[in-house]
Amino acid sequence: MPASGDDVTRALLIGGATKVAGVIGWPVVHSLSPAIHNAAFGALALDWTYVALPVAPGAVTEAVGGLRALGFIGANVTMPHKAAVADAVDDLTDDARRLHAVNTVVVEGERLRGANTDAPGFERFLADDAGFEPGGRTALLYGAGGAARACALALARGGLDRLVLAARDPSQADALGSALDGLPTQLVVVGFDDAQSQTVDLVVNATPLGAKGEALPLPPLGSDTLVVDLLYDPAHTPLQTAAREAGATSFGGLGLLLHQAALSFEMWTGQVAPLEVMSAAALAALAERG
Repeated sequence: MPASGDDVTRALLIGGATKVAGVIGWPVVHSLSPAIHNAAFGALALDWTYVALPVAPGAVTEAVGGLRALGFIGANVTMPHKAAVADAVDDLTDDARRLHAVNTVVVEGERLRGANTDAPGFERFLADDAGFEPGGRTALLYGAGGAARACALALARGGLDRLVLAARDPSQADALGSALDGLPTQLVVVGFDDAQSQTVDLVVNATPLGAKGEALPLPPLGSDTLVVDLLYDPAHTPLQTAAREAGATSFGGLGLLLHQAALSFEMWTGQVAPLEVMSAAALAALAERG
C-alpha cells in the first residue's frame, strides 16, 4: 500500500532530535503498536517515532541492552519475550515482579526499568469501557499464560470474590496462583470441560482459541453476564457470537490493547494519552488488513 500524505510528511520530519520507542517481539510485523503510538505522537505534536523491532529468541538480552546504547526512550514487549525481558532489565515494578513479565521498558539514564501495564490496563478497561466492578463478583478465566495472569491480578486487586481458572493443563496454574499471592480472591482450578458447570458474572478468554473459529466449552450466559475475549483479530469470535445470542454483554480485546498502550505512552512522555486517536488508528490498521 502506498504511503499516505501524513506518513510521508512525518517521515520527512524525523531528525536527529527525534525520540525513538518501539516494540520488541517475534514475529512483530502484525503489531498494531506502531500505528497506535505514532498516531498519538502526531496528535500531541511530539517529535517522537515508534518502530517495530523484530528480535529472535535467544537475542533478547542483547536487544534490551541495545535500547540504552542506541538512545531509545523505551519499548513495548510482546510475545514471546515478556518473561525474558523481565530477566534482562535492571529494575522491575511490583506488577512486573508479580507477573514475571514485562511489556513496557523505560530507559532511565543508565538503568532499564521493566513495567507491566496489562493488569492496570485491564482495570481501566473494566472501569471505563465495560462498567464492571469486580468487588464481590465471580469470574471464569480461560488460560493461564501471561495475559491471563495479568487479568487475574487486576480482578483480584479489584476485590473479586472467586476466580475459576479453566486450563487445559492445570499444572500451568501455579504461576497464576503465585501472582495472586497475598490477595484474598479464592482461586479454583478446573479443566476446560468443567467450565460448562460454572455460574459466574464475568467470562474472560485469554487463550488463542477462537482465532480460527474454535469454540470454548461455555458456562451458562445471560443478560447479567459480561464476556471479554482478549482476541481483537478477528473482530467477532465464536465466544462473542455466543455471548450476543445469549443476551450477554461482550467485548473484544481491543480495549485492553489500547488501555495498556496508553499507560506505556504516559510512562514515556508524561502526557495523557489521546485514547480516541489511538483507537481510531488501531481500527484503521485492522481495516487495512481486510
